Amino acid sequence: MSTRTASTAADPIIESRDDLLAVFQKGEKPKDQWRIGTEHEKFVFWKDSKRAPSYEEPGGIHALMIGLTKFGWTPIIEGENVIGLTGRDGGISLEPAGQFELSGAPLDNLHETCAETGRHLAQCKEIGDKLGIGFLGLGFWPDKTRAELPIMPKGRYKIMLDHMPRVGSLGLDMMLRTCTIQTNLDYSSEADMVKKFRVSLALQPLATALFANSPFTESKPNGYLSYRSHIWTDTDPKRTGMLPFVFEDGFGYERYADYMLDVPMYFAFREGGYVDAAGLSFRDFLKGELSVLPGEKPTKADWNDHLSTAFPEVRLKSFLEMRGADGGPWNKICALPAFWVGLLYDDQALDAAWDLVKHWTVEDHHRIREQVPRLALDTKGPRGRSFLDLGKQVLEIAHEGLAARQRFNASGDDETGFLTPLHEIVASGRVPAQDLLDRYNGSWGGDITRVYDEMAY
Repeated sequence: MSTRTASTAADPIIESRDDLLAVFQKGEKPKDQWRIGTEHEKFVFWKDSKRAPSYEEPGGIHALMIGLTKFGWTPIIEGENVIGLTGRDGGISLEPAGQFELSGAPLDNLHETCAETGRHLAQCKEIGDKLGIGFLGLGFWPDKTRAELPIMPKGRYKIMLDHMPRVGSLGLDMMLRTCTIQTNLDYSSEADMVKKFRVSLALQPLATALFANSPFTESKPNGYLSYRSHIWTDTDPKRTGMLPFVFEDGFGYERYADYMLDVPMYFAFREGGYVDAAGLSFRDFLKGELSVLPGEKPTKADWNDHLSTAFPEVRLKSFLEMRGADGGPWNKICALPAFWVGLLYDDQALDAAWDLVKHWTVEDHHRIREQVPRLALDTKGPRGRSFLDLGKQVLEIAHEGLAARQRFNASGDDETGFLTPLHEIVASGRVPAQDLLDRYNGSWGGDITRVYDEMAY
């Protein structure tokens, strides 16, 4: 989640609807300026006890943050706490229970993206080894209960933790027990945004299937291959889901802005702290009628904050966020942006992907989204087509899209190699969660602690 650092009296007030749309319009870039942003979260654990470290305990999350400043990261302070870091590779932030996230810098190609990932994980491992801390790439804590997890000292999290049980039964699990990999991508125009939004939203369940990596809850199989994905179905229906209006005629910036105005607020940021506005209306805020800030009207910064509090499968800000994948091992971090860049950043690939999904109905989208957390590649697409077959075809399109980009590293390799882990998945027909279940039922003998030995970075 984003880390807010400041608010000032100079923040411009929203004067008109045009100000709401401007954030989307300012995201428009010519193709030669399109960039790739990759975000990845991982669980942090003590190597000896496998416990999740708290923020303040000796050698815990605060010490980890301070340790990383050795590599040129600059602390972000909220109150008296370091709650994030900023540097050349983007930003590091803390998720609610100490999940550690890199929000990578906008980069030109996947070679740079994977190098950034490698630098970050190497830095984490160096400091973690000194502290006795390890990092785990899964979509859901495999053994921890909510009660066993610490809470990080970020003001927005208290508001969200209080609000989540009012609107869904699994929102606290989303906050405390999940990790994801995300990719942020650009668009050239409103029409380009619409096409990319529709293709990526339709195919987001396929990404969920390919990256499914969360089959355990509290040390036992949970009946899902992506339990993280299932959690989003009962977190908060007003700010999650497949957004059927995206596929309607006339969809664009205006319609997305209307959707966001109907998403209830969480907070407003004032004078270095968070004002609890959970459940209140941004439309009332625009009229100066927000009960917790009477007479005040929102700033453009408030609107940007609000855009970060909706969690659909694909999210629009000044770029498009792909949000469907579980956290995973090192090579899967590079595979996710490769999948989406291959599909969305080449015109022929984008057209081919759209041809695959343009006839899908709203009912198709909802049925697929409901089935994929349990079934992954065994999900049936429209007309009974298997997701495994769909995955093979989509990966071929992505492969061709990456080859057409002709982005080479110093050895002369293009970007297609980053898809190799996904080609291996569709060749075997088995997603990461199924391999974990085989180990649990086989060589691990039902001992979930083995996951820390075999799946840590």
